[in-house]
Amino acid sequence: MNNTDEKLVVRALRTEQGTSIEVYAFFLYGSDITRIADISRISRDDADKLRGFQRKEIRNHVNSIVEYLNGGPALFPNAIILALSPEVDFKQSRGPVPNGMVEVSQSGTLTIPVRPEGQRAAWIVDGQQRSLALARAHNSRISVPVIGFVSDDLEVQREQFILVNKAKPLPTRLINELLPEVSTLLPRDLLSRKLPSELCHLLNRDPKSPFYKLIRRESDSDSENAVVVDTAVIESIKRNLKPPMGALSQFKGAQDSDPDGMYRMLLLYWSVVRDTFPDAWGKPPTESRLMHSAGIRAMAALMDPIMLRADSSSHPEMEVRESIRRIAPHCCWMEGTWEQLGWKWNEVQNTGHHVIRLSEYLVRLDRDLSRRQR
Repeated sequence: MNNTDEKLVVRALRTEQGTSIEVYAFFLYGSDITRIADISRISRDDADKLRGFQRKEIRNHVNSIVEYLNGGPALFPNAIILALSPEVDFKQSRGPVPNGMVEVSQSGTLTIPVRPEGQRAAWIVDGQQRSLALARAHNSRISVPVIGFVSDDLEVQREQFILVNKAKPLPTRLINELLPEVSTLLPRDLLSRKLPSELCHLLNRDPKSPFYKLIRRESDSDSENAVVVDTAVIESIKRNLKPPMGALSQFKGAQDSDPDGMYRMLLLYWSVVRDTFPDAWGKPPTESRLMHSAGIRAMAALMDPIMLRADSSSHPEMEVRESIRRIAPHCCWMEGTWEQLGWKWNEVQNTGHHVIRLSEYLVRLDRDLSRRQR
């Protein structure tokens, strides 16, 4: 390996996968990875467009790897996965081919430009923490296996990032926010999370939404106004989508779905909730359990019977408003004690037991009060 004219030249094996995507296997010194590859951290630009895909640096994790690398001769066989720009250049080696050789790949040299941070010709798809640790280790000459695929398409890079990290302890919120940006075929479990995440994003970014800028997502987790965790909203929408009683399931066809219809229903229901509990809406969970994950999930469970009943009414919005108005005096989002449950308002927690019991209580209360109204 040598470094001339701001280029890195390595011996590599080349093959193709998918729709003629070039894939390379090679070794680099650990300190060279961050010289040729950028870390594409997740964020949003001024136009609210999602950028990047990597989570923030986990300092403790990086430090523990550095400590291991500095502890003496280290075995480090885990491959770093890079997305390579089409600017990389591969020259195949010439020579005789042994009899019986399996032609899975071609050997040669791969040339990668070396540029300043933010302008590099590669991006780290998997191995961010390891790459940072290798750059900080005392021994800069640790040889590290690298797999690189050629693509400057951010969507392809996000897709590979999600699939590579699917089985690892990667933050659920990070994957949830990336899913709407990926249009390729996904595994079934990831696909089921994509639509709820898209609806969650719309609720957070639409000025007409009661959740406008109130939902905390991975890319803007430092926002002071974001008081609702996105996983609570996404899990709630997933419940509303479950047939046959989920309020949103009526918009979910075998072939085609109606996300616009789903979104209109979400806007209607949650706008009424906000209007009915104006003092509790938009407050931190420590001040209002309505904004707590348990409160969001419990009210989402209540959405199913109320919206299904409203669908059969000649005045759906009026039915929703009346239903929420009837239960309002019995709700203890900011003070008091929940009847029958015996919990003080701030004792409600986001545990399965609390969410189920609070949901059942609200649904049963709604049913009883609606019957009396008749």
